[in-house]
Amino acid sequence: MQTDSIELGFLSLFALITFFIFLIIEKISNKNLDGILLDKDFSKPQSFHSRATSRSGGIGCFISLLIFLGIYFLLYSQFLYIYFFTGVSLFLIGYLDDIKIKISPNLRLILMIISLVLFISAFSLKIENVDLMFLNFWLENKIFSTFFIVLCFLFIINGANLIDGFNGLLTINLIIINSILLFINLSNAHLEFSFFLTGQIIILISFLLFNFPKAKIFLGDSGSYLSGILIALNVVYTNNLNPELSSFFFCILLFYLFFEVFFSFFRKLYQNKSPVLPDDSHLHMLIHNRIVNIFGLEKSNYINSIIINSIYLALVFPSLYFIDNSLVCKYWFFSLILIYMIAYLRLYRLTKN
Repeated sequence: MQTDSIELGFLSLFALITFFIFLIIEKISNKNLDGILLDKDFSKPQSFHSRATSRSGGIGCFISLLIFLGIYFLLYSQFLYIYFFTGVSLFLIGYLDDIKIKISPNLRLILMIISLVLFISAFSLKIENVDLMFLNFWLENKIFSTFFIVLCFLFIINGANLIDGFNGLLTINLIIINSILLFINLSNAHLEFSFFLTGQIIILISFLLFNFPKAKIFLGDSGSYLSGILIALNVVYTNNLNPELSSFFFCILLFYLFFEVFFSFFRKLYQNKSPVLPDDSHLHMLIHNRIVNIFGLEKSNYINSIIINSIYLALVFPSLYFIDNSLVCKYWFFSLILIYMIAYLRLYRLTKN
């Protein structure tokens, strides 16, 4: 009981610290950094803001994460090295773009792959309890296992960056995912990891206060890459800690982040576009185009995020009732992909017409 009180006290203190970190960063970055972090490019396909806004949210997330890793070490005498090293590397890769040091998408992808391969191999990260027997066999091979995890992580990281175009869209989605992961781990008495998940939720909520409904700061590439690698690691560890659950449930949980990238890659190839360059035909953009005439340009930004995440939650939530049923989870996952494709094709035709 005393331990619970200590943890609650640390979480309360951390919430206060995190809020002031974002408050200070928002004030400094918008006024005193000579505009180096200001996003003034309104012509980008993924730009839906009308005033220069600082991409400093990633800095706040990064500093807050480092502080919480320290708190976790004080409480449990365990330092989460893989979270630290992968978080630092992905944050720095994204930060280069935030401070307007331009590197090609291909070079950025190569840097991601090198970082992920290095740290996944160094810390022997594995995905266990996969609901496909042939895949379980292949995952016993270290080379294939590393390749598979890197590929999965790349989809999630780039998916997080891809949907980070509207106020609160990515952040609310991550809060939903982490909250479900927290519920699962609390239900199965994985208290230490639950504590770590709670800290991440606090960071996301603190940032959301400065990004939603009106954006005072953006996550930037550094923040979206950092958030993407954290959520990917959270899902892998939750899957490994709870072997009685269907691994396809976690596919359901990540289907929006994953399939947004997967579908967009092949769509762009079909349209003779570069699959690594942004365009204005992603699902969240098509939905925005449909509602902008109803709510106006400014309101439609954050209302779009509410609509998409409400639909996402409605589609994912029923899977909690059959979370340990592999067969049903498989059918549900592929049903969600079918729903996505039908919705996308319908909206795309309406938009073009």
